[in-house]
Amino acid sequence: MLTLPSGRRVLGRGLREPPPQQLPEHGVYLLGRRPPVTAWDQRWVRWRDFGLPADATDLREALRIAWERASGERVEIACRGGTGRTGTALACLAVLDGVPAEEAVAFVRRHYRPRAVETRRQRRFVLRFAENAQAPLQGPASSLPGVGAAGDRTLLPSALARAGRASDEGLSRG
Repeated sequence: MLTLPSGRRVLGRGLREPPPQQLPEHGVYLLGRRPPVTAWDQRWVRWRDFGLPADATDLREALRIAWERASGERVEIACRGGTGRTGTALACLAVLDGVPAEEAVAFVRRHYRPRAVETRRQRRFVLRFAENAQAPLQGPASSLPGVGAAGDRTLLPSALARAGRASDEGLSRG
């Protein structure tokens, strides 16, 4: 279970592991093939093992929905083994929650799995994901400096700097 700075909790796991005793209400599944049907809502993001998501926009939308739902529901993010793809998605989710991109992989390794985010390409993907982020999402439980009131989408200083660099350098990819 990963607890984000906002207080949201997201279960990361490998699908080889048995489902948790308390079943999720929403799942994001990072697999090369469509996952089996579940009793809960799910979103499939096509993503081959040791690779990157086939569509980064699809991943961003899936993680935005997962982040929103995690404020009051049980949410899980899973791939086959629960380390590389799941760790990468959790690091991107941490970025959406306001963790600076340069710290997101270390955050996930410290609070989820020490070997999460397995490849250099996956680590670089987290940095690019942050460059393309409009702004960190904000939640009522956030205790990060620079975060406004509940529902406020105020940019953190680090996100402002990244956003400025991205647009100045023509890195914004939408």
